[in-house]
Amino acid sequence: MKRIVTGLVLIVGVVALVLYGDRWMITLLAGVVAALAAYEYVQLAGAGGSPVPLWWMAAAVILFFTVVHERPQDTITAVSLATLILFTWNAFTTPLPRVLGETAAGLFALLYIAYPLTLIPRMWAEEDGPALLLFLFLCVWAGDIAALYVGKKFGRYKLAPRLSPNKTWEGSIASLLGSVVFGMALVGAGEYLSRSGSSFTKLHTSEPWWQSLALAVVLNIAAQLGDLLESALKRGVNVKDSGKLLPGHGGILDRIDALLLAAPVLWFALALKEYYSMGNF
Repeated sequence: MKRIVTGLVLIVGVVALVLYGDRWMITLLAGVVAALAAYEYVQLAGAGGSPVPLWWMAAAVILFFTVVHERPQDTITAVSLATLILFTWNAFTTPLPRVLGETAAGLFALLYIAYPLTLIPRMWAEEDGPALLLFLFLCVWAGDIAALYVGKKFGRYKLAPRLSPNKTWEGSIASLLGSVVFGMALVGAGEYLSRSGSSFTKLHTSEPWWQSLALAVVLNIAAQLGDLLESALKRGVNVKDSGKLLPGHGGILDRIDALLLAAPVLWFALALKEYYSMGNF
């Protein structure tokens, strides 16, 4: 029950923010989520023998989000500056054999956690941005729920036992179908509202249906891979959950692991469409 209640509260809150919020609100929420997930990452990195200073992690996430919001063209500069600060700190305070590993662990956190979440407000600001974000979230959420319940009940064949022993091919296929069905249902709802003359147009996207279908498949594959990759981090340090901040769900990082890979994939798809003049979503 805790899992269901927590999930419903999170889903309703995120949907309301995407549809009725402002960019600064979405940026703030993404930043808070990134900070909490980064905190959990610091615990994992420490358990794995590559500790990252908490003060640096907090400052780096704040710097990263501030720069991306105000001057996105200077994102690489911000990452370089933060990494050099950590490198200098480790060089003078850490045993020399661990300098490289601990500096790399900090840089990885920015690329793995902070960067994907900075894309959320940027995608929201794109044409059809709210519909685009809801499509992303729905593909991730529907796939995760379908995999969980179908895998538990019907799963027999292991998907990647070394990384996540409980995940099965049956659950993976159900996840793909869940993303496609609910993603296309959202597209259909947006199209219906648009054609009926409704003033509520935030669910409408301008892309052909076949592109939405292909995108749902790609996003689901990315989401499932993101889930497995986070499992690799946890199993590497013998940890079951990244944290306990969400009742019934574990940690923040456990809940956004799929999004951390799906969001950059969607952003890359947007870039490809723009480069090849294939229109907007």
